[in-house]
Amino acid sequence: MIKLLSHVFEEKMVDFIQNNELNFVEELGMMQIWDQPLIGVAGASDPLWKKLNEPNVVGPHHLTPKEWLSEARSVISYFLPFTERIRSSNRLKGLPSKEWLYGRYEGEIFNNSLRRLIIDVVEAEGGNALAPALDKRFAVVNHVSNWSERHVAFIAGLGTFSLNDSLITNLGTAGRFGSVIVDLEFEPKLRPYQEVYEYCTKCGECIERCPPLAVTENGKNNEHCSQFLDKILKLNNPRYACGKCQTEVPCEYKNPKSI
Repeated sequence: MIKLLSHVFEEKMVDFIQNNELNFVEELGMMQIWDQPLIGVAGASDPLWKKLNEPNVVGPHHLTPKEWLSEARSVISYFLPFTERIRSSNRLKGLPSKEWLYGRYEGEIFNNSLRRLIIDVVEAEGGNALAPALDKRFAVVNHVSNWSERHVAFIAGLGTFSLNDSLITNLGTAGRFGSVIVDLEFEPKLRPYQEVYEYCTKCGECIERCPPLAVTENGKNNEHCSQFLDKILKLNNPRYACGKCQTEVPCEYKNPKSI
């Protein structure tokens, strides 16, 4: 029987974000990284999974939920929005702020712990779960992974894409996504959109914000973006990030087309 995502999951995630020490950066005065998340659910048999294999979407190397976990029934996807302190620090043009660099690096360490927490909750409920980002089969080919968290979130009803390839949610674009594949069957979240770029106003402000000029009216040049991030890594090893196209834009912390 299909059931709604248990409040146990949401309560555990909320508590983890509010109280886990990994969500706070001691070096920056106990700066909090993430605010409360948006949570979505996709069915493991949704026909859009096969759509991701098309060359102009993600590519043939992208694996479906059932290829990661043969008994998969649902995919839990979530968006972690950066706090105001991190977002506001990165609004100036130029190099990424120190807060944003820590948010991206330490924030993903927290994100991995959140993935593990969800797996633990699923197993406590008697199910099996797998987070592709933590799996040894996870790989990146030509700047594109075989499990795209943004495309997963699109299928799970969390948002649509922008010119800079970010996903616009009802809490904006400035944040990170995560997901866990489970063999429990939950009711999929309704996708309140039809088109891939439905939430994007095509205002072009992210084009002006991009330091390496990787974003154009026709989309983003991933190679130019990657080369710029390589430079940031050399300056701030082990941290690297940019996020200029996600800050000081209309979709930074909200859906610009929401009523």
